[in-house]
Amino acid sequence: MKPSMLSKLDHLAERLVEINQLLMQEGSTSNMDNYRKLNREHSELTPVVELYHRYQQAQVDIDSAQEMMSDPDMKEFAQEEIVNAKAVMDSLDGELQKMLLPKDPNDERNIILEIRAGTGGDESALFSGDLLRMYTRYAERNRWQVEMMSESPSDLGGYKEVIIRIAGLGAYSKLKFESGGHRVQRVPATETQGRIHTSACTVAVMPEADELTDVVINNADLRIDTFRASGAGGQHINKTDSAVRLTHIPTGIVVECQDGRSQHQNKAQAMRVLASRIMDGQLREKQAKEAATRKSLIGSGDRSERIRTYNFPQGRMTDHRINLTLYKLDFIMDGDLTELTNALLAEHQAELLAQLADN
Repeated sequence: MKPSMLSKLDHLAERLVEINQLLMQEGSTSNMDNYRKLNREHSELTPVVELYHRYQQAQVDIDSAQEMMSDPDMKEFAQEEIVNAKAVMDSLDGELQKMLLPKDPNDERNIILEIRAGTGGDESALFSGDLLRMYTRYAERNRWQVEMMSESPSDLGGYKEVIIRIAGLGAYSKLKFESGGHRVQRVPATETQGRIHTSACTVAVMPEADELTDVVINNADLRIDTFRASGAGGQHINKTDSAVRLTHIPTGIVVECQDGRSQHQNKAQAMRVLASRIMDGQLREKQAKEAATRKSLIGSGDRSERIRTYNFPQGRMTDHRINLTLYKLDFIMDGDLTELTNALLAEHQAELLAQLADN
């Protein structure tokens, strides 16, 4: 293990001892905010330090076995001890490196997920609906909540654009690599000749912003337009200007919401989406600079890139960023994304580990 990593682990072990002492002090709960902060830090450090203690113990075992090597009766046993302890250290080394990787501060956040139809007309809109179902089913498997924020249905089904909010612990960590171009190859229901068509949709996954702390939106920078909502929603929908369009003048970001039952509700929804889009723009700008220094674009937020192809005739899904092909398309479209999301996370971690090794 590199000296810099050992030094960092020593520091974390010392910090855990310090936190334990602080938590045991009389009056430690007098400041509940600080008490909660210390408890959170304690829970984050404990598994890392416990692993490090096991690593240190393995080193102690090797040192003890080395001393026994001079005894002919104990030499064979000592050699076996050394081999076993080194295997333990090698295994723990990899685990500790992963645990020391910088954490994405947004990983535990809820997300705003947007799907837009692209090339392919009606078939693209239909595929938008399929992707919406895929992500909704995945959310259900994780016991996350799904809330419709805005939808623009197409004439033949599916959506020209749809925005949902997924609320659940770790939602962003699991779905943050979904941003980009999604291509579908299949025979459309409207195709009479049985020819395979290629269509595309764009997916954007954004961590939900806290309007009060993450993004400052000046009212002077907003243009607010109201208009009558269109589509289903009851008689009231055509009688009042309940739909809201927000334009953020500095960035040019435009958000429309018309699915709520009141102008107030639609404005609140639109503000949540707007704040998340602004924060996401800032994140993508930062990530793009980082991506320029490395080979992989995973996590770079580059949505112009075609990241995945769904080939229905062959029943396969291919993620082009990590060259992963799975022949289980029916399961994937039903929300079984675990193998895919785990593979993307593993590749991202490998990339971060490579950077760690270079430093």
